[in-house]
This record gives sequence, structure tokens and C-alpha cells, in this order.
Amino acid sequence: MSKVVAPGSELKSAGKLNIGLLLIALAILLVVLKPYLPEFLIRLPALLVVPFADAINFLFFFIKDDLGFIHVTRAIAGGVESLLDVTANLLYGKRRWPRIGPIPWTTIALTAGCIGYALGGWRLALLGVGTFCWAALMGQWKWTMETMSVIVVAVPVAVLIGLLLGVAAWRSTRFEKVISPLLNVAQSLPHFAYMIPVVVFIGVGPKSGAIVTIIFAVPPMVRMTLLGLRKVPPEVVESGQMCGSTKWQLLRNVRIPTARTEILVGVNQVIMQSLAMVVLASFIGMPGLGQKLLQLLQSLKIGRSIEIGITIVLLAIMLDRFSKAWAHRQPTHHERGTSWITRHKLFLIWVLLVAATLLLSTVFPLAAEIGRRQAFTLSKEFDAIVDWGLTFIDPVTLSIRAFLITQVLVPMRDAYLWLPFSAVITLFAGIGWYIGGRKSALICVAYVALIALSGWWDRAMITAYMVSAAVVLSALIGLPLGTWASRKASRAERVLLVCDTMQTFPSFIYLIPVIMLFGVNDVAAIAAVIVFGCVPMTRYTIEGLRGVPENLIEASDMSGANRWQKLRTVSFPMAVPTIMVGLNQTVMFSLFMVIIAAFIGTQDLGQEMQRALSSTDVGKGLVLGLCVAFMGLMVDHLITRWGSERQKLLGLSQ
Repeated sequence: MSKVVAPGSELKSAGKLNIGLLLIALAILLVVLKPYLPEFLIRLPALLVVPFADAINFLFFFIKDDLGFIHVTRAIAGGVESLLDVTANLLYGKRRWPRIGPIPWTTIALTAGCIGYALGGWRLALLGVGTFCWAALMGQWKWTMETMSVIVVAVPVAVLIGLLLGVAAWRSTRFEKVISPLLNVAQSLPHFAYMIPVVVFIGVGPKSGAIVTIIFAVPPMVRMTLLGLRKVPPEVVESGQMCGSTKWQLLRNVRIPTARTEILVGVNQVIMQSLAMVVLASFIGMPGLGQKLLQLLQSLKIGRSIEIGITIVLLAIMLDRFSKAWAHRQPTHHERGTSWITRHKLFLIWVLLVAATLLLSTVFPLAAEIGRRQAFTLSKEFDAIVDWGLTFIDPVTLSIRAFLITQVLVPMRDAYLWLPFSAVITLFAGIGWYIGGRKSALICVAYVALIALSGWWDRAMITAYMVSAAVVLSALIGLPLGTWASRKASRAERVLLVCDTMQTFPSFIYLIPVIMLFGVNDVAAIAAVIVFGCVPMTRYTIEGLRGVPENLIEASDMSGANRWQKLRTVSFPMAVPTIMVGLNQTVMFSLFMVIIAAFIGTQDLGQEMQRALSSTDVGKGLVLGLCVAFMGLMVDHLITRWGSERQKLLGLSQ
């Protein structure tokens, strides 16, 4: 049955195409004619730069001091600090109420093992026990518990706030329309943009780290709660109504339990976001593994950095696997008449193990705490391995670094900085019009114009050059790797497992190997971004190619197509929408990583954001963060719109 085309739709599409191409041609013309252009078309005149930072600072301090909002934030911070005092006392013995800590490391390790066994069997149990045993035996117990003391406070609070906001957005369309763009911006802001206002209102230290972690982790919980409640089948709700349930009973007993999987996926995302932010919160005085890693990287102690990095990675993998197992685990139902002991057998085993470890720790102090003197260390061995490896790799990395800096990166950066801002705005207007018509063109112009008006154009272009270089290289690695992995199911499963594992790592971890290989420069920063960005590119290439319908593959086989022809004419065209989702995530990951990589000496928006953080300049920090967010939101809009149009052409959506 042929598809009916609406009259005039082809003319409308052709018009959109022509206007988009004309704008792109005009942008190219502006670049060619740059030597003859007036100055105001090359760089926005200083008179037109809007003092957004001053306005934000004025509003911020008006709310803080004149309206007295600082008293509210201090009260909230006091409540959070009270919770942190409890967890700090229990986990690493800080002298606070309830004054019964610290819990012995053996007790915590075996508790993690019991939780892992309950969620997923012996493998997760060994992962839980092994993670905490490593931290204790390596003399990192206190730092690990400092990190965990914030996570166990931040995660439940963020989950509760996200759940309430998600329910409110589900119940009220008006509230959803208000909160949705805020969530988009919030999830596009880099980590440092969250820290600056918190430092001004709260100060530095664990409570600031906990509060910024809560704020950063809430958005994914809101989205997953909203998604889960929307997916509840109408017949499930109708059966609840037939039982006479009220609206509150329907929500509590029907809708939320039915949306359990999506909500627990949201919990998983909250946990991973919390760990990522707690590690980075070392920049605002948050003690723990992140602070120690920051100190070691600054002093270039690679062996010790690797030890800390392994602990953070193990912690990330453990938390990710536990929360995912919880999301997929179905409630256990016992037959009527089953004894209490049988139903709670694992709980009783845990109680006995806790009692045994508590008793053991009173007899053997090492079962309670392992000091630095009694701890093992592999730092010398790691340093020796690194030094041995670098003797072979260093000549290669030096050559690569020299070539990339002189022949690729510096010319590319200079080219981006050379571009007239009018040409860049016109180019994105043309791309927007080509993809989505007038609306998309206006959105792109608004985003680029706001960056220009902020006065941070050159820094934004340096960020754009680093991100675009990293994204191109990530695609050149991720696409072939994903294509190769997709050919066999077993191979795809193994590569996806590696991608899952790497995606759990806090972004700070990726700086360790690149500093080791390339030193402190743009090559190291871009290398970290590439490693971070390859993960979604590889993952979505595999999922896109593996998701091509079998009947299309069989049809191409029957027509005599070889492997390359099937890939080029069938698999890739059908997988492109999914691959573009991976490209979108690669851009967002790269933007975040570039900002974090400013720690190793880049000259982009991230470096200025770190300066704003050190001087607690809220206005400057938020303006810089919004510049990064606008870049990400613009790319997200273009890729999402293009992917939607592509799916319609392929008949995959209406």
C-alpha cells in the first residue's frame, strides 16, 4: 500500500532545504570575505556584550542577603550536617552522635556481601566483600568511608525529592511544562556550575559536598519517575479503581509498584551521579577518595593515584551492579504457612555474621581497623610498571603528542578562533533550517547568540574545538568497534559489558592514564575525552546494528548481497537513528569531560569555571555553565530533530 503524501508537503520540504543551503552558503561566503568584513561582523563589539554575570550576582546576593534566603539554606545545611554526623560517626568514627562508631571494616564488608547475595547471588556477594576488603587492606578505609558517608545521605534525599517532583509533574501538565526545560538545562550544566552557588550559600566541606550532590542527582530521578508513571497500563489502574481505591491508594499501591522498574533505574542513576559528584566535590573541600586522588594527581604520584583509582572504580562497579540487580529483582513470595525463620533466613545469617565480626574486632584490633602502617601498598609496583611501560611507549606518545599539537590541534584551534562570529551564527541557522525548518533555525541562533552576548566567545570556541576534535575521533573509533562487535552476539555482549563497566567510572578517573601517557596538555585532555566519549558511540552502534529487523537481513541475503553491501544498504540506514543517539550522548559526555579536563591545563570555559569556583564568583560561574549547556542543548536539539525525521522516513515512527 503506497504512502499518501499531503499536497504541498514536498514543496515545503524543498523550500526548507533551499533556505537551509542558502544560509550555509552565506556562512561560507562570510568566512571567505573575512578580510573585508567590518569588525562588528567578526567579533561582537564590547558595547553589545551583556553583563549577565553582574545581573546574576546582583540577583543572587539580593536573594541571599536582602531576602535572607541564606538563613533558609543554613537551616537546610544544618539538617544535612546532622545526618552526616550520624553517618560519619558510624562509618569512620567521627566524634558525633550517636557515638557508637566506627563500625568495624569486617562488619561492613560482610554486610555488603550479604546485600550482594540477596540481590544477585555469589558473584555480587564477592564483589561487595572484595571492594571493601581492598579499601581496608590498602589503608584507604577512612577515605572510602568519608565518601560513603555522603553517598548514604545524599542518595535517599535525592531519590525522595526526585520521586515527589516526578509525581507532581505526572499529576500536573502545567508543572511538567515548567520543570521540563529546567531539567534539560540542569542535565546539560557541567559539575562545577553546581558547586559555586552552594559554596556561596553553604561554604566548603562535607555538607556542601552532600548538598551539591543532592541537587546534581535529582533530575534523572524526576525523569524516570515520570516515565514509569506514564507507562502504567490503564487496565491495571482500572482494576485498582474497581477495588474502591482512592487516588492516594492508587498511587501508593498500584501506580508506583507497577512503575517499580523505571523508578529503580532512576535510583541507579542517582547513585552513579552521586558518586561522580562526590569525587569531584573535592574541589570544594569534600574529604574522601576524590580529595586524595586530586592531591596525588597534582603531585603526579601515579602509583598512589592508581591505587585510589582502583578503589573508586570498584566502588562504582559495586554500586552500579547492586542497584541494577535491585531494579531487575522481583519480590519473593513465600507460601502461606512458611515459618518466620525460613522467610528471613538471610537476615538471621547477617545478624550472626555481624555479631561474630563485632566480637572478633574486640579480640583482634586489625578486624576493626587497619592503619596505614599495617596496610599493604602496591604503589611502588605500579610506579615500576608505569616506568617500564613508558620506556617503550614514551617515544611513541611523544611523537603522537608533537604531531597532534603542531599539525592538528593548534591549527584547528586557531581556525576556530579565526572564524567570524557572524559566520558561525549563520552556519548553525542554516543547519537548523535544513534539519527542522524555521523553528530549529531560531533555536540555534538563540543559543549561539547568547554565547556571543555573554562575552566568552573565544573560550567557547576553544571548548568547541576540543569537543569537536574529540567527538570526531570518538566516532572514528566507536563506529568501527561497534560494527565489529555487532557481527556476533557473544562478542557484542562482551563489548557491551565493557561499555557498561566503563560508563560507571566517575569521569575524574579517566585523567589518570592520559596524564601518565601524555603529561599535562591539550592532547591529554582530548585523549581523556575520547576514551570517555567512545563508550556511548560504541554502545549505540552495537545496539543499532543488532536491532535491525531479521526479515530485512534475510531479504538482502536472498538478493545476493555480500556483507559490505548489507551493511551499507540495509543495516546502517536502519541503525542510523540509534547511532545518532549515541553521537548525541558522545557530545554531552565530551562537553562534561572537557570541563573536568581543565584541571590539567586547558584554556577553555572549564578553566575559567575553575577560576570562578576558586573566587566564588556565582555570576561568572553560572554564565560559563550556561554557555556549555547551550552548546549541548543546541546539538541535542539538532540530532534529536534529525533522528526523528529519519525515523519517519524509515517508517519507524508516525
